[in-house]
Amino acid sequence: MKPIEFLTGQHRDCDARFSDVEQAVRGGGWAAADEAFAVFRADMEAHFRLEEDRLFPAFEQASGMRAGPTAVMRAEHAQMRQLLDGMGAALAARDGDGCLAEADTLLILAQQHNMKEENILYPMCARCLPDLSALLEEAGHAA
Repeated sequence: MKPIEFLTGQHRDCDARFSDVEQAVRGGGWAAADEAFAVFRADMEAHFRLEEDRLFPAFEQASGMRAGPTAVMRAEHAQMRQLLDGMGAALAARDGDGCLAEADTLLILAQQHNMKEENILYPMCARCLPDLSALLEEAGHAA
C-alpha cells in the first residue's frame, strides 16, 4: 500500500469508528457507546501521534516549513482532542444529546481537516520525503 493510501485509510477507519459511536449513542446502548468511543478515540490518537511524532517533524525538516501546514494541522488536532474530551464527558454523564452535539462539531472539523491533509499536506510530504514508506514502517505501520 502506498503511504498516502495508508494515511487516507486511517482517516476512513476513524470515520467508521466514529459512525459506530454515533449509532451506539443514538440507540441508547451506553455500554456499547463507551466501548465504541474507546476504540474510536484510541484510533484517532494513534493517527495523531503518527503524524505529530513522525510525519510532521520529517516534513518540517525536509521542507524547512515549521510554521506552515503542519502548525495548522497540530492546532486542529488540539481542537479535535477538546471535542473528544467533550464527547467523553457527555458519555460519562449519559448525556446522549450533548455527546451528539460534540460529535457533530467534531465531524465537520475532521472532514475539513482530512481534506486538507489528503489534498495538500500528504502530497507535499510525498514530494519532500522520498522515504515516506520507510518512515511509516519505522513507526510500526505497514505502508
